[in-house]
Amino acid sequence: MQTTDLPDRYLRAIRLFNDREFFDCHDVLEELWTETTSEERQFYQGLIQAAVALFHFGNGNLGGARKLYRSSSQYLEPYGPWYMGFDVAAFLEDFDRCFAELVSAGETYPADVVLREDRIPRIELTGSQPV
Repeated sequence: MQTTDLPDRYLRAIRLFNDREFFDCHDVLEELWTETTSEERQFYQGLIQAAVALFHFGNGNLGGARKLYRSSSQYLEPYGPWYMGFDVAAFLEDFDRCFAELVSAGETYPADVVLREDRIPRIELTGSQPV
């Protein structure tokens, strides 16, 4: 699939995600999600939850961030390794690395865990899926 074949709102949401505008990304993806009845629906749900997990993490809502991190990963895993122009497997590895410290704290609310800017994953789109 060429990136030119991807929905405009999906591309806009990816740009917002990579610009770390997670709330706005969520809004755009939610519009797409509500209009979708195909297999992309759960994929969009996973991306929505990834954006909101990062939004919560950045705002210190660690419980919400942890919960949405887990559900996002569960939604996205079946779409790997590649889907809709990006390497889902690599994204999930980066996502795991971003949340590792928070997840390793268990169900506690550690005061010293913060979202590290250098660990925020990006969604890199390619012109086509490798063979």
